[in-house]
Amino acid sequence: MLQGALDAPALAAAQAAYDWSLANPGPGAARFAQVTDSTFYQDLYNPRCLEGYTAMLKASPIPAILAGLWDAPDVWFMYEQVFLKEGGETRRTPWHQDSSYLAVAGHDLAVAWITFDALTAAESLEFVRGSHKGVLYNGSRFELGDDTAPTHPGSPLPRLPDIEAARDDWDIVSWAVEPGDLIVFHPAMLHGGAPTHSGKRRRTLTLRFFGTDAVYDKRPGPAGPRVSGFHERLRQGEAFRDPSFLRVLP
Repeated sequence: MLQGALDAPALAAAQAAYDWSLANPGPGAARFAQVTDSTFYQDLYNPRCLEGYTAMLKASPIPAILAGLWDAPDVWFMYEQVFLKEGGETRRTPWHQDSSYLAVAGHDLAVAWITFDALTAAESLEFVRGSHKGVLYNGSRFELGDDTAPTHPGSPLPRLPDIEAARDDWDIVSWAVEPGDLIVFHPAMLHGGAPTHSGKRRRTLTLRFFGTDAVYDKRPGPAGPRVSGFHERLRQGEAFRDPSFLRVLP
């Protein structure tokens, strides 16, 4: 958790990109099922994303932060994801690992999580510390009533454990965050988002990046990235590269 990593211009540029996504929904835009009439909205991997994101990404301090964390000079942008929770009581974002949905592996992978609303630690994104070095589980289907329902039931990846039912058994961490703070985590890390309550709103932007040592790592069933022909072009263990990915450093 990097306090104040985004100065006012960088934060404004990130929010402009987020607003672009809301105004230009892509094929991945969806509302998750709720038991209330509140909003839990996401969009990701808009094929037009770079129209609204390129200038922000090239000016952002985030790529340099990642190059420093990786101790490697090359940084590529993979894709964006936006979340909006508002309008009353919303469900938790189920515990999951982004790597379950992505055909990529390596040390030089990162998710940069940005909030545009101040959140307490109880309202923020939560992580199981060190879990990116452990088991890769099947993805969550985000099914209402069963957060562990697997994305691919026939997959050899094990089903997600019910972390929320046994929180004391897991090393869970979270932080209070203000706009301008940045949380960076490996996509294989178990994480989940708190619910929102009446009168509260949570607007978050996540940016996914990869670096030098990222390699193609096939997943059971359909998996990202959603790039036409990408999965046919690459073989297991090959460098994770495609001309469609924006190189932001150097």
